[in-house]
Amino acid sequence: MRKVDRRIFLPFLALMAWPAFARPAQAPPATITTFKVVHVIGLEAIQHDTKGKITLTKDALEFTTGPTKSDLAIASIDDVLTGADSQRMIRGTLGTLSMFAPYESGRFLSLFREKIDTLTIEYRDSNGGLHGAIFTLPEGQAAQLKAQMVAAGAKTSISVEDEAKQADSKKTPEKKP
Repeated sequence: MRKVDRRIFLPFLALMAWPAFARPAQAPPATITTFKVVHVIGLEAIQHDTKGKITLTKDALEFTTGPTKSDLAIASIDDVLTGADSQRMIRGTLGTLSMFAPYESGRFLSLFREKIDTLTIEYRDSNGGLHGAIFTLPEGQAAQLKAQMVAAGAKTSISVEDEAKQADSKKTPEKKP
C-alpha cells in the first residue's frame, strides 16, 4: 500500500513544482496600454477619421495606423478632456444611400445609434505651438485612458474624480418636488 502512495504522490509533487523552475527570472515588462481609437482630427501627417491604436507608455502617447505613427510626449500634454457622444450605427456608403429611400424611410435608420466616448488632447509642439487632437473610443474607455495619462504625468483642467462625479450625476435623475 505504501508503494502505491509513493507512485502517485511523487509525480504529482514534481508536476506541482515544475512551473516554479521552468521559467528563468525575468524583469517585469514596462507597462504598456493599448486602446483602439478613431482619430477624428488634429495629428499631423494623419488623415481625418482614421482608425488606429493609441499606445500609452510611461513617457509617450503613440498613435499608430498601419505604417504611419505619431508620437506625443506625455510632458507636452497641457489638457486631457473626455466626453460622451453617439454616432449612427449604419455609416458609410450604405448610410448615405439609405437617405434616398422613398418616403424618407432611410431617415429612420439614422435613429439607431451607438454610444462612444471622445478624448480631446491639447499639447505643445517642440516650438511651443498649441495643438489639439480629438479621438473617439468605445464607450467607457476614455476615462480609463485619461486616468492612465494623468498618472503618467499629463496635465488636466478637470480631475478624473470630478468627471466621474459629473457622469454619475447625469445618470441619476433628479427628484422633483
